[in-house]
Amino acid sequence: MQIHDLRQQLRQLGAGPGHEARVLRHWVQARPQEGGRRDIANFLPKALRAELPALTASLAGLATLRSEHPGEDGSARLLVDLADGQTVESVLLPRGGLCVSTQVGCAVGCTFCMTGQGGLLRQLGSAEIVAQVALARTLRPVKKVVFMGMGEPAHNLDAVLEAIELLGQEGGIGHKQLVFSTVGDRRAFERLPQGRVKPALAVSLHTTQAAKRAALLPRAPRFEPAELVDLAEGYARSSGYPVQYQWTLMAGVNDGDDELDALVPLLRGKYAILNMIPYNAVDGLHYDRPSTERATEIFRRLNQQGVLTRLRQSAGQDVEGGCGQLRARSIPIHPVA
Repeated sequence: MQIHDLRQQLRQLGAGPGHEARVLRHWVQARPQEGGRRDIANFLPKALRAELPALTASLAGLATLRSEHPGEDGSARLLVDLADGQTVESVLLPRGGLCVSTQVGCAVGCTFCMTGQGGLLRQLGSAEIVAQVALARTLRPVKKVVFMGMGEPAHNLDAVLEAIELLGQEGGIGHKQLVFSTVGDRRAFERLPQGRVKPALAVSLHTTQAAKRAALLPRAPRFEPAELVDLAEGYARSSGYPVQYQWTLMAGVNDGDDELDALVPLLRGKYAILNMIPYNAVDGLHYDRPSTERATEIFRRLNQQGVLTRLRQSAGQDVEGGCGQLRARSIPIHPVA
């Protein structure tokens, strides 16, 4: 289901703009439709009131919790069932964050990511994306949503932007607390500035070398890293939110001095934050996590040389927190060659 289809359904039931906004607001904020300051009997049209129980049940069925896997760091990995029997992952993050999926599977095929091993199965509708937020809010408050779960948001751009607009308006989430993550896509850089809700931007960089990036992200758009950074910088300056560059740190792959030496001129002075995330090992994939000492050394060195860097940990490592691992455990995916 797409949000524009849901809006059309509401209008066919006699909803005006205020009625439509109320129903959507209560849904995405996980509030009962019968609650609130206004008695729905004196506010909502009769036809809409009559269909509200069925509509509420339909929305609740878009994303249902199959299992929850709490982590020691305060996160919780959620395995979520969709109405057609497919599953995706969402992650409750510490301090009110939520990571949502935008596709079942992913076409980019990142060689270090479990989600990419099975390819793309289907797109999520915008309502299915928002439904993950509504579901999570039945478990704990959600103040920030990052589009960093299964899938490449730029490959499902219309649905993701529609979800972002609803979350930033009726969803009650600050625009800079909505984070659009991408491997880099010219369509996204064109469309993001045009929206009424302009999210923060995260870019999966992972290396300063174009050839290596093509090998790690085999079906991502081809960019010279400097061009990708320039495009992201332009959006960051126009939106007022710094770019978050994502760098999955893998031993012997992208943790060498050659990468660090190239990172400094690439990112120094940019309106950006570099998030270094030590790799969360995945069974069957031939990548390793760097030592804590090496990761700390990289973090200190980059900051000392003028690149604002954060050393982060992948949430929920003790509950198979790598993208797609929980789903793969439930529904085995065999890595492609």
